[in-house]
Order: sequence, then structure tokens, then C-alpha cells
Amino acid sequence: MATITATEAGTAPPPSPRRRSKLRLRNTLIGWSFILPNFIGFGVLTLVPIVILFYMAFTNWNVFGKADFIGLANFTRLMGDGSFRTSVVNTLYYSVMHIPLTIVVSLGLALLLNNKLRGVAFFRTAAFFPYITSIVAIAVVWNLLFSPEYGPINEFLKFIGIQNPPGWLTSPQWAMPAVVIVSTWRDMGYYMILFLAGLQTVPRELHEAARMDGANTWQRFTNVTLPSLRPTMFFVTVMLTINSFKIFDLILVMTDGGPGQATLVMSQFIYRKGFEESQFGYASAAAVVLFFMCIIVTIIQFLWNKRGNK
Repeated sequence: MATITATEAGTAPPPSPRRRSKLRLRNTLIGWSFILPNFIGFGVLTLVPIVILFYMAFTNWNVFGKADFIGLANFTRLMGDGSFRTSVVNTLYYSVMHIPLTIVVSLGLALLLNNKLRGVAFFRTAAFFPYITSIVAIAVVWNLLFSPEYGPINEFLKFIGIQNPPGWLTSPQWAMPAVVIVSTWRDMGYYMILFLAGLQTVPRELHEAARMDGANTWQRFTNVTLPSLRPTMFFVTVMLTINSFKIFDLILVMTDGGPGQATLVMSQFIYRKGFEESQFGYASAAAVVLFFMCIIVTIIQFLWNKRGNK
């Protein structure tokens, strides 16, 4: 019987080892051509500045002249700096208030707007709109709303019987709560979208089964919705924590850290020391402390989430 070749059988012969090597090299180069721009951008704009930051944290440099290596002197100075300690406390204070409040409000909005309501698309857009609005515009409007003498908020409080309403942004006790209110109002739309995406993945069959078993609305929420939202909740919590620790622009425009140092946070402390006082080595040391605070809290959250998934 005659031997039938691959060409006669209608199939192409297997590629030679040399041709396979060329194809593999070609595919590798194509893959690198897609990811290399991102790696270059990350290296130039993120990795290299971080390495320089860590080096500068151990130097005394004011832009002019040579950066003198001084070891841990900047960190020792930070520990005795009352303004730095105040900024750390204010940052934690802001985060402790902002994170749970934003989660509750954004999740509540997501649950409300996840239903089939008339005009639901409009309300979703309206809730998300503050997140893309200019920080300066938001600060100016809310500063007018919080005005102690002529602001609509205090006028309303007086109308309902509160004779001595808070001074808000002019009061050391109420300035930070006022910033938290504005920050939550601005951020709730973004995290609402994330929760809405998570709610879309919750199987309706679970809610129907729980309803048939006699579970009320609260029981379905705690036993069906919340467990299903665990991955989304974890992501939102991590992002909120990092963004809360890095809060800067809103406070800079609304209060500039005042009154006094009532709203001075770590990011603004770094900005003042670096760009206003030209103490770049000292500011870099404070930035390193903030960096490790974010890393430690994020690792704790990852471990807590991993433990909860077991």
C-alpha cells in the first residue's frame, strides 16, 4: 500500500523546530509590545520616584545644593514634632469617621437604586455626579452652605429649634465632621456603583428561597446579600482606607488645615514641609511613614478577609 503524505491527506506538515522557535519568539515580542509601555510608565512615574523618596528620607535636602545623608535623623525629628503627631491623629480621626459612613451611605443607595424604579437611571447619575465634579467647586459651595451666620444649614437648624448651631468650618470641634460630611457626599456615588455591580451578581434564587423559608427583609439582607457582597465589600474597604489616609485636596481647599491645626492631615503636612518650607528630606520621611501606615493597614485587611473566607 502506498504511503499517503501529509500534503496528499489535506493537512499541513508539522512546523520544524526552527519555525516553532521563530513563532514563539514572535508571539513573545508581540506580548511584550503590549505590556512594555505600561511597565515603562510604572517604572518611570512610580517605581523610580518611590526609590528616590526612600533615599531622600535619609537626607537633608532643600532643593538647593547637595543632599546630605543624615541617617534616621528625620524620623527621630518626626517623633518629636507636635504638628506631625497632630496630623497623624487627624488622619486617623478622619478615616474612622469617613470609612464606615461612606460604606453605609453608598451601600444604602445601591440597595435602593438596585430596584426597578421609574427614573432609576437619573437618580444613579445624580448620585455619581458629585464624584466627577471639580473639588474647588464643591469646596466653594459647601463653604457657603456651612457659613455660621448666613449658611442654609445653620438657618435650617435654627428653624427647627437649635438656638446655637455649630460653627462648622470655623470651629475646631466641628471642622473635621464638616469635611467628613462633604467627603462622604462626594464619594458615595463612586462606591455606590461598585456596590451596584456587586448586587448584580447576587443570585435572585437565593432571595426567593429565603423568602419562601419565611425570612423577612432584614434577614435576607444579613444572610444573603451581605455574604454575597463580601468580595465587593473587601475591595471597597481597602480603597476607602487608602484614599482616606491620602486625603489632601478637599481639606486643602475647604479649610487649609484649619482652624488652627484641627484638620491638618498627613498629606498636607508633607505638602507644607516639602513645597512651602523646602524641607524635602523631612517631607520624604513623613511620606515614608504614611506609606507604611497604608501598607500595614492593607495587609491587616487582607489577612482579616482571608481569615473570614476560611
